[in-house]
Amino acid sequence: MSFTQNLQKVLKENIREYGMYIALFVIMAIFAVTTKGTFISSRNIANLLNQTGYIAVLAVGMTLVIVIRHIDLSVGFLAGFLGAVAAIAMKTWGVPAIIIIPVVLALGALAGLIIAYPVAHLGVPSFVTSLAGWLIYRGAILWVTAGTGTIIITDPVFTAIGNGFIPDIPLGILPGVHKVTLLLGLIGIGLFIYSEFSSRKQKEAYNFEVLPQNIFFLKLAFVSALIAAVTWVLAGYNGLSWTVVIVLIVVAIYHFVTTQTVLGRHIYAVGGNPEAAKLSGINVNRIIFIVFGSMGMLSALSGILFAARLKSATTTAGTLFELDAIAAAYVGGVSAAGGVGKVTGSIIGALVMLSLTSGMNLMSIDISAQYMVRGVVLAAAVIFDVMTRTSGK
Repeated sequence: MSFTQNLQKVLKENIREYGMYIALFVIMAIFAVTTKGTFISSRNIANLLNQTGYIAVLAVGMTLVIVIRHIDLSVGFLAGFLGAVAAIAMKTWGVPAIIIIPVVLALGALAGLIIAYPVAHLGVPSFVTSLAGWLIYRGAILWVTAGTGTIIITDPVFTAIGNGFIPDIPLGILPGVHKVTLLLGLIGIGLFIYSEFSSRKQKEAYNFEVLPQNIFFLKLAFVSALIAAVTWVLAGYNGLSWTVVIVLIVVAIYHFVTTQTVLGRHIYAVGGNPEAAKLSGINVNRIIFIVFGSMGMLSALSGILFAARLKSATTTAGTLFELDAIAAAYVGGVSAAGGVGKVTGSIIGALVMLSLTSGMNLMSIDISAQYMVRGVVLAAAVIFDVMTRTSGK
């Protein structure tokens, strides 16, 4: 086959996976032109990634929840409530951030397990259970903030999570450019290339289908250039923020678990066919507890990131977080039918939705139109999912 034929074949067979990347590229290109370059400036890209952080970690957990054919509506106000708990503990009781952060993460995991119990053992629909959680945590936020309203956070370690950047090397070369960010970008490119070659070698060893060689090298070049471009843009401002570092760590861990471990295979098996998974010896209830517990922990992390960015906890924290996370998961390629979806896709979905918001804000588009555009994008993503599944059959 020629290069063009190979490219058309690969795009057609992997349209679900590549479609979201194409959509993100098109959206960013349009806003780059309409805002005369402001959208892709170092400052705006850095702010965009920081704003995406608290939704991105929620979207990672929500992807796995949807993969196993469930939903969790409680995550938004759970995030807001636990962010308020952290703020109160630091301000009122003087608990240092290094102690309260793991405690809040543990409380989040416990909250997720509580949501999972009636789903796994009583057969209660997750929609109903999590809706009850939504109401409870909404009331809890109002309760704990009733006396003060907004709780100001002054702990420098905690606020650095949402507003700080990784330190740079004090060298005279490349003034005005964050050298550590450039170095990490080069390391990221190297790890990506190594993982792609390693994965290709393993597939070839078992006679699995792999990308044609010319398309494979095109993929390596394109992704490497993309990583280099983003790294260079960020290095021109303040470099990588701690928020972005945390999101990258979360994505790396969950990507490894879902693609390289038995637990990951069991999660997708349960999502593909729960009855068949149970008959094959998989403990379906255990998977439900693990996924919802993980979702609760990521909700706590989201609340920490949001509170740290605002340097405060408010009565409205967590509002619509769950809908943004669900939208990011669907736009990122998760299937409404379960069993399909990648955590890396959820990050792209989050970037798509936040890019739309950021770009339209820069263009001074009315907020009512912004909601309608985001709704159209979400509807298009779900319709695309249904159409690709139908054509696949």
